[in-house]
Amino acid sequence: MKVSQIHLSNFKRFDDLLVQNIPDTSKLVLLIGSNGSGKSSIFDAFHFFENIIRGVITDNSEHRNYCRKKKDLVASVKILFNNDFEYTVSDEVSNTFIPSYPLPLGSFYGRTSFRQIPRLTRTALGQGDDIDFKTESDRPQFFIDRDNRFENDIEKITETILAEFFATTTSNEQIKDKYIVPINKSLENIFGDKNGTKLQLVRIIPPLEGKVAQIIFQKGTSEIHYNFLSAGEKEVFNLIINLLSRATLYQDTIYYFDELDLHLNSKIQFNLLREITENWIPENCQLWTATHSLGFIKYANESDIATIIDFDDLDFDVPRILSPEAKDNPDIYEIVVGREFLPSLFQQLDVYFVENNDSNYYSVVGIPKAVFVKANNRNNVYFRALHNKVKGIIDRDFLSDSDILEIKNQYKNLIILRYYSIENYFYHPDNLEEYYLKIEKDFDKKLYMSQLTEAKNEIIKRFIPNLTLKRTEYPYFSEPVQNGSPLQNRFKNKHENEIESITIVEYLESNDFETFYKCLPMKDYCTHLIQRQNISKTELAKTKWFKLQLESLLISVSQK
Repeated sequence: MKVSQIHLSNFKRFDDLLVQNIPDTSKLVLLIGSNGSGKSSIFDAFHFFENIIRGVITDNSEHRNYCRKKKDLVASVKILFNNDFEYTVSDEVSNTFIPSYPLPLGSFYGRTSFRQIPRLTRTALGQGDDIDFKTESDRPQFFIDRDNRFENDIEKITETILAEFFATTTSNEQIKDKYIVPINKSLENIFGDKNGTKLQLVRIIPPLEGKVAQIIFQKGTSEIHYNFLSAGEKEVFNLIINLLSRATLYQDTIYYFDELDLHLNSKIQFNLLREITENWIPENCQLWTATHSLGFIKYANESDIATIIDFDDLDFDVPRILSPEAKDNPDIYEIVVGREFLPSLFQQLDVYFVENNDSNYYSVVGIPKAVFVKANNRNNVYFRALHNKVKGIIDRDFLSDSDILEIKNQYKNLIILRYYSIENYFYHPDNLEEYYLKIEKDFDKKLYMSQLTEAKNEIIKRFIPNLTLKRTEYPYFSEPVQNGSPLQNRFKNKHENEIESITIVEYLESNDFETFYKCLPMKDYCTHLIQRQNISKTELAKTKWFKLQLESLLISVSQK
C-alpha cells in the first residue's frame, strides 16, 4: 500500500495543503525543508489518521487543541492510496471513519524522533506494561511524545529467540542466521567493514537476575555494551531492532519515521536510508521520512524508488499544492548548504545563480564544473552578482543591444541571455528541429518560423505601449554612484529609456527572425503554436544546440 495524495485542512501548520502526484514507484517519500517548515506535521496527520482507524481517540477536545490550526474549524485529513481508495477523517466526531473498504490495523506504522534510549533500564523481563504488539499498544498518543518501544523490542526479540530454541528443532546456527546475521549485515552496510570501525552484534542476553540486558557489540578488538555505544550507533541499532521485531505485522503499510538521520554523519545517513528503504521496508510498503541532511537528500536524489517533496520557505497560511521535485534540481541541496555559502564550499566549481526554476534546465545540460543555483528572481540574481562577486545568468527581457553592452561593461559577473528568456531557446526553430529529429517526427522549420512571425505581429501591440514603464523595473545602474547619470536614466522615466524602448520596438516590428525573436516574450506569448505543445522543457534542454548556446554564454564571462 502506498500514498498517492494527502490533503490536510486546518491541520497543524496548514490552512490547506495538498501533496499530490506521488508516483506508484515511490517506496520512499522524503520531505525536505528547514526546521519548522511543516514536515513533521505530515507525520502528525498520519498519526492522527491511524488513531482514528484504531479507535483510540476518546478525548476529542485534547486532539482538537493539538490538531486544529484554527480552533473553531474542523481539522481533517484525506488520503488517496495507489489502489484508488480514498479516505477522509476529521476530529469532529471520532467515528467519522466509515470506509467502504476497511483498512487493517497494520496500515500505518510510525516512530517519533524521541525514540533513543541512552541506557537500558529494565532488570527483568516484563517490567514494562503488558504490551500487545498486534494492536501496537505501546505507541505514543501524540507524535510529540517519547517513543519508548526499544526495550519492548529487545524483550520481543529475546522471547522469540528463546521460544524458537525450546519449542522447535531449530538449531543455534539457524536462529543466529535468522536474527543475528541480518542485524550484523545491516550494521556492516551502514557503518562499513573496515577493521576498527566495523560494528557487530555479539550477543543479546535478556534482563535477568537484577541486571539490564547484556547487548554486547564488537568493534576492533573491543567488546562494548549497548550503553556505551555512540548516539549514532544507538540510533541505528534502535531502528533495526524495531523493524526486525515487528516485521511480520507490517507487510502492507505506510511507514512514517521522523528524523532518521539523528546523530549521523552524511555518509552514514546515506547508507542508513538506503539500507532501511531497500532491505527493511517490504516491497509493497512505503516509507515517509523528513530531513535537512545531505546524506538523505543525496540518496533520494539518486534512487529510482524515491520522491522528494520540498517544504522549505513556503507560507502555509495560504492554500498550497506540492508535487515531487525534479531529481535534477540542485536547489534541493540548499536545505543543507545555504546559497551564500556555495561559492566558498565549491571553490573548484563555477557557481551560477539563475532566475526562478531555470536552474532545473541548466543542470541537465551537463556543463563540467558548473553548478546552477536558484534565485527568486532577476533582481535577486543581480544583487548577488553585484555584492557577493558570484556569477549570475539573467533573462534579456526588453534590453537593447546597447543596453547589454553597457551592462556587461559595468557588471563583469552578469551573463545576459541572447534571447528574451530561456523559453526562447527551447522554442527556437533550430532547437525544435533537433528535438523533432531525435523523436523521429516531422517538423517544418520554415512553416514554424512563418507562423511564429505571423503570431508575433498579432500580439506585439499588447506590450509595446508599456515598454518604457516595464524597463523601469530593471535594477541595472541603480547604485548611488550612478545617480543622475545617463546610464541610470536608461531605466528611469527619462529620455534615455525612451530612446532604447524605441529600439526594442524596431526589433519587434522587424520581420527578420533573429532581430525580432531576441525580444519576443516566448514564455507568455505564441503559446498556441502546435509545434511547442506537449513538450517537456527538460527534454528541450538536453539538445546539443541548447548546450552549445549555454556554453558560449558561459565562456563569454569566463574570458573577462
